[in-house]
Amino acid sequence: MTLRELRYLVALADHGHFGRAAEACHVSQPTLSTQLKKLEEYLGAALFERTNKALHITPIGEQIVAKARRVLAEADTIVELASQKVGPLTGPLNLGVIPTLSPYLLPWLLPALKGAYPDLRLVVHEDLTDHLLERLKAHRIDAALLALPIKEEELETLPLFDEPFFVACPPSHRLAKAKSVRTSDLRKVHLLLLTDGHCLREQALAVCGFDEAPAEDDGTDFRATSLETIRQMVAAGIGCTLLPAMALGSRQDRRLEFRPITGEASRRIGLVWRRSYPKTADLESLADVIRNALPPAVRAA
Repeated sequence: MTLRELRYLVALADHGHFGRAAEACHVSQPTLSTQLKKLEEYLGAALFERTNKALHITPIGEQIVAKARRVLAEADTIVELASQKVGPLTGPLNLGVIPTLSPYLLPWLLPALKGAYPDLRLVVHEDLTDHLLERLKAHRIDAALLALPIKEEELETLPLFDEPFFVACPPSHRLAKAKSVRTSDLRKVHLLLLTDGHCLREQALAVCGFDEAPAEDDGTDFRATSLETIRQMVAAGIGCTLLPAMALGSRQDRRLEFRPITGEASRRIGLVWRRSYPKTADLESLADVIRNALPPAVRAA
């Protein structure tokens, strides 16, 4: 049993297809298939059920894949520890970012990182919070930028910045006539929210004091998977929404009005990683770059 065979095993579990797994491992499909066959013979267990139409991992295969991920993570840790002598933030770094942050953060973060650490190879994984936490604990990513708090005993968190919320509404809406909006006012408007699974949905409901979104009188229940879709719906006069500061875009968009919320209505963004991650100093360097490159719309935590 070799590390190469374990990498092929994990790749096939991730992709669920021999061709895509082989491509990800930069080998031919026959090579990957032959090596996995040897691994199954060595272990004396069928790791996958193969049919003409589908490929399914067996129960014992799931357990072995989980162990293989940890073995490969430890092997990678040995390489990473040796590479620390080269310098901070060199080589690959797999970073998860939530979808309500990545399109607004990455355009200013990536140039700053490139300038400070040109040898860093950043691999960005955009996904929902729960999925990124699963990837972190499975050693599939190194760290993630998430909305805090995150309460997981095996994870470390480092607050980075606070991002205020703004109310976005059409110019004709009554809230557009106010200089600022009270949270109590938000309970009386048609509020457009992201679909379940987005942490921003829960944060918006918390700002308004709701446990769940109130039902609309007309029976509609609009839920989008992106903030840009919601922006367009608000511009079309369908309702109002809450946007984090970096998602406001151009204030010159005449189809929308943005108003601050009275009091402290914001989300805190932080860096999250496994306690066992060996390159904590690299993540602290990453945090410093983020804090030093913050746009005016947000404030360091």
